[in-house]
Amino acid sequence: MFVKVTTSGGRRYVHLVESFRDTSGRVKKRTLASLGRHDHLDGGLDPLINGLLKVTGRPALGAPPLPPAPPTVTFESTRTLGEVWALTELWTGLGLLALRGVFAKTRHRIDVEVLLRLMVFNRLCDPDSKLGVLRWLETVALPGVELPRVTHQHLLRSMDALMDHHAAVEAVMASVLRPLIGQDLAVVFYDLTTIRAEGYSTPRGDVRQFGMAKEGVIAQQFLLGVVQTADGLPIYHQVVDGNTAETTTLLPTLHTILARFPTVRRVILVADRGLLSLDNLAALQAVRLASGQALEFILAVPGRRYAEFAEVLATFTPPGPGVTTEVIGEVAWQDWRLVVAHDPIRAAQQTRCRNEQIQALTAQADQWANKLDQQDAGVTHRGRKLSDRGATARFFQAVSEARLSRIIKVDLQGKLFSYHLDEAARAQAELLDGKLLLVTNTPDLTAPDIVSRYKSLADIERGFRVLKSELEIGPVYHRLPDRIRAHAMLCFLALILYRVMRQRLQAAQTGLSPERALEQLRRIQYHQIRLNATQAVAGLSTIHHEQAEVLKALNIKRPIAGPPLTLL
Repeated sequence: MFVKVTTSGGRRYVHLVESFRDTSGRVKKRTLASLGRHDHLDGGLDPLINGLLKVTGRPALGAPPLPPAPPTVTFESTRTLGEVWALTELWTGLGLLALRGVFAKTRHRIDVEVLLRLMVFNRLCDPDSKLGVLRWLETVALPGVELPRVTHQHLLRSMDALMDHHAAVEAVMASVLRPLIGQDLAVVFYDLTTIRAEGYSTPRGDVRQFGMAKEGVIAQQFLLGVVQTADGLPIYHQVVDGNTAETTTLLPTLHTILARFPTVRRVILVADRGLLSLDNLAALQAVRLASGQALEFILAVPGRRYAEFAEVLATFTPPGPGVTTEVIGEVAWQDWRLVVAHDPIRAAQQTRCRNEQIQALTAQADQWANKLDQQDAGVTHRGRKLSDRGATARFFQAVSEARLSRIIKVDLQGKLFSYHLDEAARAQAELLDGKLLLVTNTPDLTAPDIVSRYKSLADIERGFRVLKSELEIGPVYHRLPDRIRAHAMLCFLALILYRVMRQRLQAAQTGLSPERALEQLRRIQYHQIRLNATQAVAGLSTIHHEQAEVLKALNIKRPIAGPPLTLL
């Protein structure tokens, strides 16, 4: 149906016409209504037109226009961007993108470098299992990542690729670290810690072994050794079996470090008490740098060997009464320097604590001895009857747990319960109270400098705490040895980023820890919206002054709202 205008006698007429087909199927037109002459219409058709408009739901003629329909706005879920952006910039700035070249020509079709990077970032942002990484990826925007999806198998395959090309990856890490330490490495710190591992299977070459954990209990574990510089920058790590003696790990680690950084002109190795042995000292003395210079070392004497130094320490003059500051001296021992640091306050505390333990133990022993004497005299007591062998066994166990068996001598061979105090051993123990013994071959450092260098070893303990707390390296649930090593390497890469962040934050005097800095940056959010189902529009939340200061301290440019980022 349509409107048709015809002309007749010089006048124009308006008709309402429809098309139809006749019985033979031909199209014809017929007039349904004549609406009148065109020049006489004026507003006569307005009621008809308004009626038709009303039927169709449109506004009548002359009516004000209807307001436009509101646009359809779709908001995507907000993703965290700030912390991932900062870590990506650090990763790129340090040169770790060179890892991409290691895996570029491998058989793997997945982007191994990107997957490794995501797992490292997860250790710093929200440490979790590999399945937890997938959940974390759903909450962050990923700059510089072009992956359609990530699965659990992708993450495991990338860990396998990491160990398949372990040597090439270590070479890239060494090239990244060399500019950060320069040629004057000077001091390196080495220590080991225990990492709990779960599981009952025993694959070939398993590094999970039962051994004495740092917490003082027997546990299934592996050992993680870390070498770091005096500035706190980790430069090497290794994973060894959980039941390995610490002293056997020192020389192989040292040779690896010297081979990895051949341009270093001087190295002073600082290691803790568990790494000192006479074999190690002789072997360390024979180590030479690439320049031919001898290796220098500062090793602490373990407490169990202090008695061997009693005669040497007899020549050390302790501070007089009333002295509360640490006294540092030096004596000769074999062919090396023996530096002695004496803390009077700690010495007094150790002596007092030992005397209290001895007093409590001897009081208990005297009580049992008196009870035994009364039993022999026919006096009865409540409870079970006490025997001499039982009292001897119980007292010896208590003395052993207090680590006083050198002072309190229990007669294990006699038929009657008896003991005596070795006053010479007690005096020797008091002589060693409050003392730190360091063996070194450094010719030019003063005794206070040597003590200060050794006390800086506590920073590597803080690094272990970061690995175990912030980065949550353990407990480890991987079964295969190479997966455990890959997990340790990912945590080590995360520790490198953590320490670089710490150095930059300290240099800028922000007073922030890396955790606090990442927490600030976590507030920078990435948003996406769609208007009327069109292409998504991306934007960032406002970057406030605190976040801008963190980015400035880290020497990282501010994130910008560029093209849409990958959202997994």
